[in-house]
Amino acid sequence: MHSFSRNLRQRASITLIGLVLFAFASLIFSGMTGSISIPLADIPAAINELLHGQTQTLAATLLDLRLSRALTAFVTGAALSLAGVMMQALLRNPLADPYVLGISAGASVGALAALLFGCAVWMVDTSAFGGAVAVSMMLYLLARRDLRGGAAADGGTALLLLTGVILSSACMAMVTLMLSIAPESRLRSMVFWMIGDLAGAPMRALPWIVLVGALVFALRCARSMNVMALHAEAAATLGIRVGALRKGLFFVSGLLTASAVTSAGSVGFVGLIVPHACRFAVGPDHRVLIPAAVLAGGSFLLLADTLARTIIAPQQLPVGVVTALIGAPVFLYQLHRLRK
Repeated sequence: MHSFSRNLRQRASITLIGLVLFAFASLIFSGMTGSISIPLADIPAAINELLHGQTQTLAATLLDLRLSRALTAFVTGAALSLAGVMMQALLRNPLADPYVLGISAGASVGALAALLFGCAVWMVDTSAFGGAVAVSMMLYLLARRDLRGGAAADGGTALLLLTGVILSSACMAMVTLMLSIAPESRLRSMVFWMIGDLAGAPMRALPWIVLVGALVFALRCARSMNVMALHAEAAATLGIRVGALRKGLFFVSGLLTASAVTSAGSVGFVGLIVPHACRFAVGPDHRVLIPAAVLAGGSFLLLADTLARTIIAPQQLPVGVVTALIGAPVFLYQLHRLRK
């Protein structure tokens, strides 16, 4: 038994180290790749220039521009993937994703309203974040019974899920209305935001602060999430504060989703397929699954964005198109394996 447990820990450690190395390799590859490629031999000198605050060469200038977008892509993918893990633990449903409760739809209403009235970029971001938070608070007030202990601890999340679906439908109706009355000059930017796009996304500290805080919270709750996933009926008798855990998972995953959607728009499939893939690779233990999902989700969206800006260069695709084209067949394959 001890040998089996030790083998599992070794496998998990090797997988996490491999994911860390893969994330660094993805970051370097993203910096090198574009309509103008940077030779690998020029990367060390370009990084040295950036560290000293100088961008005298073309390689350093391109790397500076690309790394800003690459880091934004990584933190967005990591946030969506972590939110997916937490949402699946909250709803006890492996098919749940960060958008299932309508938080993304609320962000879409706020962002598209700001775009419709021609607001500045910071107003679009603020409106998106405010819309996501507003829907989260409305959802909590309407379905707070499902986030308590007691009967809700037995896995009853039907009210929460149904309320989220209804709020999402209402928000999408408002989105459709705004798209139908939007002038031609603003329609393209609104559609790109809806699909999910990282072009021009600024590098900001807030998404990193939200991600680090959420990761610390998730790791502290990992054992409790394991107990709730395996023994939901007996979780309260085993000392798990089910109500507090449910509320924490709900608010933190909502904050992660709001942060990610504000940065990149409605990028789909990341929070759905990455946690699934990580479960196949490292197992269901949240102590390993959580950091694995963060690293894998960030790397996945980073590589998807690299593909989006290079596949038809110098034109760029919205990254949400690439994640959907990759995510749909991958998810169908995962469902096939799960059924077998």
